Parts: sequence; C-alpha cells; structure tokens
Amino acid sequence: MGTVERREREKLELRRRILDAARALFAREGYDAVSMRRIADAVEYTPAALYSHFTDKQSLIDEMCRKDFAAFSAKFAEAAGLADPVERIRFAGRKYVEFAVTHPNHYRVMFMTPVPHTKRHSADHAMPDDPSQNGYLLLRDAVSEGIGQGRFRDGLDDAELLSQTLWAGVHGVAALEVTMCNDPWFGWAPLSRRVELMIDSQLRGLLKGGAA
Repeated sequence: MGTVERREREKLELRRRILDAARALFAREGYDAVSMRRIADAVEYTPAALYSHFTDKQSLIDEMCRKDFAAFSAKFAEAAGLADPVERIRFAGRKYVEFAVTHPNHYRVMFMTPVPHTKRHSADHAMPDDPSQNGYLLLRDAVSEGIGQGRFRDGLDDAELLSQTLWAGVHGVAALEVTMCNDPWFGWAPLSRRVELMIDSQLRGLLKGGAA
C-alpha cells in the first residue's frame, strides 16, 4: 500500500472514530449539550484538527445522518421482493427492531434524541424519495397497496395514519429494548416474542377479519 492510500485510509478511519464518538455523546448527553470541543476531547484530537474534517457541527450531523439512514434503509432491501404487502409490513417491523438493537447509539440519535429539524435534515440531506432507500416510504407504500387490495378494515384508508401507527408499535418495542434491556426490575420476555406479538396484534386489529 502506497503512502497516499495509507493516508486516505487513516483519514477515513479517523472520520469514523469522530462520528462514533459524536454519536455516543449525542445519545448520552443530547445534541445541544455537545460541542465540537467535547467531541475532539473524546477522540483525543485537537479542536483545530477536528475542524479539518468537519467545518462545524452541522456538517458532522449531515454526514452522520447520511451514513446512518443509509445503513438503516439497507435493512429493508429484501422487502422489495415480497409480493404480499402485509408480509412486507411484517418484514419491515422485524428489521426495524433488529437495526435498533444492533446499533443502539445510531438508533438513539436517529429516533430518540431531539435534534432541530433544520439540523437533522439540512438542505443537502433530504430524505430520498425512493422506497428502497427510505424505510418510511417502503412501509407507507406497502400500507397503500394493502388498502388498494381491500385488506384493511372498512374506514381504515389513511395510509399515513396506519403507517405511523404501525411505526409507533415497533418503535415502542425497540426503544424499551435499547434503554431498559438490562434493567434488573424487569424479567423481559425474549425480544423475538415481543416483536412478533406486537406486529401480530397490530395487524390483527387493522386487517379485515383479523387476518394477520
């Protein structure tokens, strides 16, 4: 490996360390409470050197969002091959929780840490309009297809409302697992059973005849 290639690899590795440190701090202390100097201290780097990688906290959160939401959306890639929209919804719910427990700091920052809208979604970081790259659009499209097929109970024809309700259910399971899985006061049932029961109970309540 040549000098240029080695330096580029070292640069990428340092950016990864910076993002990992910032993500952990944002998850633990909140976005507004964390300064660039605080992040620099966490990676044992000078603030001036940190600014050579990220011009400000906005550029850092931009790159973090791009990377984290891309990794999140990749979890749902297999869903596109499922012809049945209800099975797509079920698959998406499982993958959602799987991402949360595999990447808890990513999940905390993405869905559990207050970040001003203009910070999380700046002008150069708009959420993609492609369902294969946007988990929420994938869910909403599956719900819309199910509505079109007459799968949901009469009167349940608002795809946004149904999608957000389904999201809330799996988010609840994911958030409890991420924040309280080691709480000694609770004898948690196996995560896989909690996920399946949440998805199944929601679909039984929403589909015609409870046909989950």
